[in-house]
Amino acid sequence: MFAPSQNDVRTFFCEAWRKSRAGEPLSPIETLASQWIELHPEYHADLADLPAALAAVYQVEDGRTNPFLHLSMHLSISEQVSIDQPRGIRQAVELLAAKRGDLHAAQHEVMECLGEMIWASQRSGQPPDPHAYLDGVRRRATADRG
Repeated sequence: MFAPSQNDVRTFFCEAWRKSRAGEPLSPIETLASQWIELHPEYHADLADLPAALAAVYQVEDGRTNPFLHLSMHLSISEQVSIDQPRGIRQAVELLAAKRGDLHAAQHEVMECLGEMIWASQRSGQPPDPHAYLDGVRRRATADRG
């Protein structure tokens, strides 16, 4: 099982961004990461300074999103969609993206469902429930937007 450390994750995103900006060759996962980074200009400064990124502490109380967690969630959802795991997530995300007219906005909504699943798992002490996660995404994809 692949279990990167916090520093591994931060280094990966900073390096992908650096290589992208420098026009250096990127691996497929670095290409995907750099595409998500491009859509988040609010994180560009964080990713441009590796030593600062490695030292940064992101706490909910500070009112600031952890850019590395946020970007990791984008990659996770992209991977889930690419392999359709949990089964049906690809269709649900595609439907939500079509409904919103924007894959990026749709992914942010999917992140909320993913976060809810993780929170519920932590709170209950039970394994994450992929069915509840998928149901949440499907509800957003099929509900009227008010």
